[in-house]
Amino acid sequence: MNTPLVSLQNLSVQFCGSRTASALNEVNIELAAGEVLGLLGESGSGKSVTLRTLLRLHPERTTRIQGGMRVDGQDVLALKGRALDLYRGGTVSMVFQEPGLAFDPVYTIGQQITEAIRAHEPVDEQAARAQALQMLERVQIPQARRRFDAYPHELSGGMRQRAMIALALACKPKLLLADEPTTALDATVQIQILLLLRELQRETGMSVIFVTHDIAAAVEVADRIAVMYAGRIVEQGPVSQIVRAPRHPYTAGLLAATVGTENRGQPLLTVPGSPPNLAALPPGCSFAPRCTQASEQCRREVPPLQSTGTQALACWHPLQPLAEAA
Repeated sequence: MNTPLVSLQNLSVQFCGSRTASALNEVNIELAAGEVLGLLGESGSGKSVTLRTLLRLHPERTTRIQGGMRVDGQDVLALKGRALDLYRGGTVSMVFQEPGLAFDPVYTIGQQITEAIRAHEPVDEQAARAQALQMLERVQIPQARRRFDAYPHELSGGMRQRAMIALALACKPKLLLADEPTTALDATVQIQILLLLRELQRETGMSVIFVTHDIAAAVEVADRIAVMYAGRIVEQGPVSQIVRAPRHPYTAGLLAATVGTENRGQPLLTVPGSPPNLAALPPGCSFAPRCTQASEQCRREVPPLQSTGTQALACWHPLQPLAEAA
């Protein structure tokens, strides 16, 4: 069996302050080389925390991390100094949710991509600039030579996002983390960015973890989906199975709340209640207070994530597959 590129084992993350918030709780994820995983869930479910933990971006003084985290054979939690610098950008890179904040406003797009290349590769200024320009062309930025000398505020939202992708891919990472990269864009540009990401992923063979709350975006990009709730993986499996036959009530609720042409004119369905306070998680299953199928066992005991064929599920009372329910 091939060793996975990414392996998270019982990964837990707590943010410590006046109160301790449990942002991730025993998360287990494995990702093969060349695979695209979509992370779904409401805001506050732990999706972005997972990505930032993979890059070690949380402040060490106020963050407590437990469990195992290996990427490309490296123990990420043991990396320090220059090794950590090379890991960031070289092995793993990230497309942030808001590129306008990710770029430094006082340097041009070209300067920032060139700097990233020179920090990871033994090339001179001229060669790095040539590579940076090539990356802008690769992400289909029109008039790339002109945009090379533009400042971030001089580009449109879609152009900034393409430039962010160029920056993330400049050092040829094996794993790309994409944190809702289309949230701030209009619908037409969203589709263009999603198709671009998928095209670049297939072209380079890199793995991708794609965070979104948009089911349609996950279907367009991902091979496999993991659904998160209150810092835990509650269901994961191939895209087609998750979308067509969700087993966890929370997954089914997310899918039912999706707006589409087929439910035009009908009342919008929602998942009742609100996500739990991560500083005061309820005992048992965190979704139990919002679940219509919850039993006393759900309120007492945390369901383990168990494999059921090609899917994995953490639920005491899973929904029946469509074939069984018919």
